[in-house]
This record gives sequence, structure tokens and C-alpha cells, in this order.
Amino acid sequence: MNLYMTFGTVDYLEGIAERNAQENMLLMHTDESAMLIHETDGETMLKEPKRYEVLDTAGLFERAGYAVLNNIPVTEEGKPLFEQRFKERARMIENEPGFAAIRVLRPLRDDTYVILTLWEDEASFKNWQQSNAYEQAHKKRGTSDGVDQKSIFPRPSYVTIYQVLK
Repeated sequence: MNLYMTFGTVDYLEGIAERNAQENMLLMHTDESAMLIHETDGETMLKEPKRYEVLDTAGLFERAGYAVLNNIPVTEEGKPLFEQRFKERARMIENEPGFAAIRVLRPLRDDTYVILTLWEDEASFKNWQQSNAYEQAHKKRGTSDGVDQKSIFPRPSYVTIYQVLK
């Protein structure tokens, strides 16, 4: 499975989504920009998208109202360790109230992985961050066993947040 991302104005991206209504797409926006994602087993109709391979997936786009993208640069030699960490993830997020979907995305053209989580709303995401499940999922963070202690990150990670347009 592949996931493609492209950026532009809401009106432009909405037109693409409407012309391809049979495809699995999700249109999101911030105050400054908009993003359209297309998930498919085949090719995309998007002109110059960012391309990712979906390494792990749970849930569906339909319930999404709020999107959190953890953008994590990883060195070439660190990729196997990073991917192994996500193959062994706790899988507790799927049971959280308001959870819609997760995608662990391997970049095909650069070094930045994306952990995309989709929620019904912002409150559901904030509740997840305060939950025991979140604590369990991140219990190795900052410890000698945590992947964040390895020198596989060439620069800091960052988070982007979008509202989903219905």
C-alpha cells in the first residue's frame, strides 16, 4: 500500500478530491495551507506528491476530523532499527476513544518518516496524550532502551496538525 501527499489551496485540492471521489482520499487544512492524501495499492493521479510506503495501518479515514503527523528524520543506517520499533509497537492506540486511524509511513524519496494518527476531534487526541495507553506506548522514551537515545536522528522531529475537511 502507498500513501501520497500533495499541498495547495483548499479549492484546488477539493477539486482533485471531487474528480476522484472513488479513491481513498482525505483533505485537510491549517490556517496557512491544505494537504490532500491519497492511499492506494496502485498509482496516484496527483502530479508531484510526496510518496510513502505504508508500513503499518489500522483504522479508516471516514471518522477522521483531526490529524497529527509526527515527522521523524532517520539516518539510512537507522531505518531498520526505527522500523523494528514500530513493528513492535504496543497497538493500544487503536482502542482509545475517538481514534480513527494510524499509518506508519516510510519515505520513498527522503529520510523523513511520518506517523499519521487520525482522530475524531482534537479532544480525543488530547485525551490519548493523557491516557495510560499513551504512557505505556511511550514508556521507553528517554531511557537507554528507547530508540530516541540512539544516534539515528540527523535532526529534530516535528509535528504538524491539520483539521480534516468533510
